[in-house]
Amino acid sequence: MVADIPGFDIEKIEMDLKEYVCLDCENKFKGLGNSVICPACKSSNVEIVSAGK
Repeated sequence: MVADIPGFDIEKIEMDLKEYVCLDCENKFKGLGNSVICPACKSSNVEIVSAGK
C-alpha cells in the first residue's frame, strides 16, 4: 500500500533514462540503472548512445 503524500505525483517523476545500443545485435533501446541488458538478445555488451530526461 502506498501512503498519500501531499504534492506527490508519480506521473511527474523525471527518470534518468539513457539510450543504449547493443554491440552484439545492434538493437537500440532505453534503459535505466547500472546493469543494463539488451531486451532483444539478453547481452550485457551495451554502450550508451545518449543520455536524456
